[in-house]
Amino acid sequence: MELLLVAVGVLIGGMSGFFGIGGGTMLVPTLIVMGFDIKTAIGISVMQMVFSSLYGSWLNHRKGHLNLKEGAVIGMGGFLGALGSGWLLEVVPDIVLEVAFVGVVGFALYRFFHAPSEPDPSKEHDLSPAVLFGVGAGIGLFAISMGIGGSILLTPILVGLLHYPLKKAVSAGLFFVVFSSVSGFISLSVAGHIDYWHGFIVGVASLLGVQGGIWLASRTGNKKHKNALIVLYFIILVLMLKKIFFG
Repeated sequence: MELLLVAVGVLIGGMSGFFGIGGGTMLVPTLIVMGFDIKTAIGISVMQMVFSSLYGSWLNHRKGHLNLKEGAVIGMGGFLGALGSGWLLEVVPDIVLEVAFVGVVGFALYRFFHAPSEPDPSKEHDLSPAVLFGVGAGIGLFAISMGIGGSILLTPILVGLLHYPLKKAVSAGLFFVVFSSVSGFISLSVAGHIDYWHGFIVGVASLLGVQGGIWLASRTGNKKHKNALIVLYFIILVLMLKKIFFG
């Protein structure tokens, strides 16, 4: 089991770096297929996101791809919102979480499909800090409760609504995961939903993948990068639908 989790961690880390996601969008269904129940899978996923998002954001900052000011405002909202994730897991049944997960992935797939690969540079990022904070808070609560970092929602919003360049939006999405995952880790730890040993294995293994994923993303064109995200979301959607309807 441990060796398989190492391989999974490297793969998920690569996806985190390339797609700017925490990794839970793929890790949670993968762990469920491996036999973990959804709440344990969510705990492992959140712990892995702490590792991958911190390291990946540091690498992106070195490359100059992060807007730290806007990212911090959204991230602080995500941090506060994610503090409620442990409570939400206690009161929401597993099947509701799974259906909600499918809804999130479906929304992200729709938004990315309609978002332009090359945004209009004349359009301004005109949302106020209060709106950015509120968006972050809502995403933090909803996403961490499902074991995802929130960038699967945030990145399409930044690209489709705020006209961010794709690669900067991907970097901002991963930076958001730092705030939401650390907050979620605290909340889920208090609620007793963290499998520390397996989470540590996956998290450490993911660091190698993150570095490779960021390297690959920097060498991939915007259109190909966007299409790869759409394919990823579609795969996740199919996996979760299979879990809901066929067990």
